[in-house]
Amino acid sequence: MVLPNENVTEGTMSNDDEMTIDERYKYLRKMQKRYREATRKERSKLLDEMQTITKLHRKSLLRSINGKLSRKKRTRQRDRTYGLEIHRALKIISESFDHICAERLRPNLVWMAEHLAAHGELEISSSLLEKLEKISVSTVRRILKKLGQDRPRLPRKGPEEANRFRRNVPAKRIPWNEQEPGHFEVDLVHHCGMSASGQYVHTLQMVDVATGWSERVATLGRSYLVMQDGFRRILARLPFPVIEIHPDNDSAFFNDHLEKFWKSAVDNLEQSRSRPYQKNDNRFVEQKNSTLVRAYLGYDRLETIDQTNLLNHLYDKLWLYYNFFQPVMRLEEKVVVPLENGRRRTRRRFDQAQTPFDRLIDMGILQPEAELQLKDLRLATNPRELREEIYEMIYELQDLPGAVDGRTQDVSRTLFTHVDSKKGEDISVTLSNERTIYVG
Repeated sequence: MVLPNENVTEGTMSNDDEMTIDERYKYLRKMQKRYREATRKERSKLLDEMQTITKLHRKSLLRSINGKLSRKKRTRQRDRTYGLEIHRALKIISESFDHICAERLRPNLVWMAEHLAAHGELEISSSLLEKLEKISVSTVRRILKKLGQDRPRLPRKGPEEANRFRRNVPAKRIPWNEQEPGHFEVDLVHHCGMSASGQYVHTLQMVDVATGWSERVATLGRSYLVMQDGFRRILARLPFPVIEIHPDNDSAFFNDHLEKFWKSAVDNLEQSRSRPYQKNDNRFVEQKNSTLVRAYLGYDRLETIDQTNLLNHLYDKLWLYYNFFQPVMRLEEKVVVPLENGRRRTRRRFDQAQTPFDRLIDMGILQPEAELQLKDLRLATNPRELREEIYEMIYELQDLPGAVDGRTQDVSRTLFTHVDSKKGEDISVTLSNERTIYVG
């Protein structure tokens, strides 16, 4: 349809739409010629029409229509609120958090500034902390975009018939608004490269739905022995009890050996599983498979004892970095909004970003002694140095050679605990030089 020249407003927008300043000036410039050529009575009608369209006062319209209708430049520029001190602090804090988004960074600026100052990485003052407290998310985003990044981020790169153990486990999903810590989604990540033949390294990952707390363990193969050992390693380090485990339908999670293990390891454990072909039932751990495993290791094949042990050492570092220094945003509300075309849109609102450790403290789930030890651990840790160590270990892992054909691998050398055949006892094995882990 071709619009007539007499009425420039026809078909452009509805009266309910709000004009921007540029759109208003463009509209008034087109109406200015008609207004000047109109009679007194016609001008009154045109003013009524312009007042309806622009929502401006009649006197304001008269001043605009009789003027130049061009935006004036600002005569006096505003003073800069956040100077070089804030820019430098934001750059260091953002790097320590591995350049997370402004929404996650903004609520954690003050405590991280104080933490970095305690490690000699940043000089702070009362005025600096005051500005970090009141700075907005949009300002943080704008400053960081202007500063850029000198250093890159950490590297970001047919169903089986159900067995008798799996049939007895209910299929469901853990609710997204679960408030109680201890409900874990569980999954295995395969590091087989282009071929799934032979034995290779797997990553066993557990993610708590309520807090975002994550645990990772590398296992050489997926036998009941290494799977049991991986879960035992996680339970020895986990600072709060496990209430529920929720894996997918992988047979590695459902066998007689693991059933006995869970009965002896955790009292009254609730077990559930995702529905077949429904990966979104494990959406939290599936997301972390990408961001906390594939992003570091890619899709290369890992298959040796040295690679497994070094990867577990790397996961020790990531355990500390992501649970104590990486704020996460938790979904707080979902609202389904109907649209005009009959469709629906889900609007999601997230809470303030906090680290998983801070969420545990707020929930009061930790034992006083454990909480004090973990607080001391965070205070003693320099996140920038920890981040550099993670980089170095990734490069070291990439340089390790693969397996040699015809040479066997002793899986027991990768275990956290192994059984002494003579005494029949579990013996603790420490793979990290920095922290001794004890089997409970």
